[in-house]
Amino acid sequence: MNRTFRLVSATALAVALGAGVTATAVAAPTAAPAAPSAASSSVAAKPALTAKADVASVDAWQNFHVTGKATGIAAGTKVTLQQKQGAKWVSLPATVSVDKNSAYSMRVKLGIKGKNFLRIAGGGAVSPVFTVTVH
Repeated sequence: MNRTFRLVSATALAVALGAGVTATAVAAPTAAPAAPSAASSSVAAKPALTAKADVASVDAWQNFHVTGKATGIAAGTKVTLQQKQGAKWVSLPATVSVDKNSAYSMRVKLGIKGKNFLRIAGGGAVSPVFTVTVH
């Protein structure tokens, strides 16, 4: 409908300008804005991820779990643990799929001692950063 309105308006304006009439004298047809349809109002949620570790600190190479929820991401989508190394985010070999309940859980081992900045990425979303300290 908007495309038709623009086409009619542009045509009327071109004809009026070609005939020497000023643009302000042209009365373009007006149409009431269409009410949003049910299909256009059900916009998919913006992809988002949450993430948290089940511990605040661990010994080097000790197992811990990272869990979270996915919003606006399809079941079966792969999510990957990322670690900040210097100024770059590096994907670690810890990847799982989002389940049918929009949740995920992964077992992780870290070897870099100190405070590790971590996040989960996948499905066009990145979780907030969380930390785990390795002793």
